[in-house]
Amino acid sequence: MMRKKIAASTALILAGAGYLAGILTAPKSGKETRGDITKASTKAKIDAEKKLKKMHSELNGLISEGEVRSKKLKKAGKKELDEAIASAKVAKTKAKELLSALHNGDADDPNLQAVIEEVKLAQKNLVAYIKKK
Repeated sequence: MMRKKIAASTALILAGAGYLAGILTAPKSGKETRGDITKASTKAKIDAEKKLKKMHSELNGLISEGEVRSKKLKKAGKKELDEAIASAKVAKTKAKELLSALHNGDADDPNLQAVIEEVKLAQKNLVAYIKKK
């Protein structure tokens, strides 16, 4: 499942790069090209925001499932799962804060990508642990 997400993310990035290359080599005026670039970057930001919202929701479900399972575990396994849940909660909080910043126009792209990667890692850790037990 994670491989599919990685492949989808890679495809999205490559599509964006191809689109940008096409824009830059197209025989349009500078004003038209800048407008196209602005539209493309706005669309990419909206798409990333949608993706982050979806990941935030999925992470919330994984946290809930992890907390239910944690109650049934013994000390060693419980500690590991509780640590994964705590890490996931931090990532979830960062995602929520970034979504608010994006909505208000206060976020930049490096923040967005960093939080998306942190949420992906938290999801991966919880899924791996939940499947293991």
